Amino acid sequence: MSRVTAPVQRGAFCLSLRAAARGVAATLRDEPNFRYQLLAALAVVSLSVWLRTGTAVVLLCCALVLASELFNSALERLADALYPQRHPLVAAAKDAAAGAVLTTAAVSVLIGLIVLGPALYTRLWGP
Repeated sequence: MSRVTAPVQRGAFCLSLRAAARGVAATLRDEPNFRYQLLAALAVVSLSVWLRTGTAVVLLCCALVLASELFNSALERLADALYPQRHPLVAAAKDAAAGAVLTTAAVSVLIGLIVLGPALYTRLWGP
């Protein structure tokens, strides 16, 4: 890589990071479900750290739920901007995206119970 192109690429990367941060901030500001999911993620990650088990798996599940909510929010905003009138196909697309979030969250809860449940039981009620 030449020295001439490196600053341009670094600048483009920084612009991409800023755009991504704006997207997360907008979703955090505008979507109550994202805020609830973020609070739940912080609580579950804290629990896994306290239990000293499954933190990597819990972090991965939390990231997947939050990312799916970001995708859902992006799809909803794009659909609303492109087709502000009610349309059955747009509604179906939004429902499918919401279903993806629900599926990701439900499976993450099951994984959390499997990973954290035994350690939590032992911590609270003994071996």
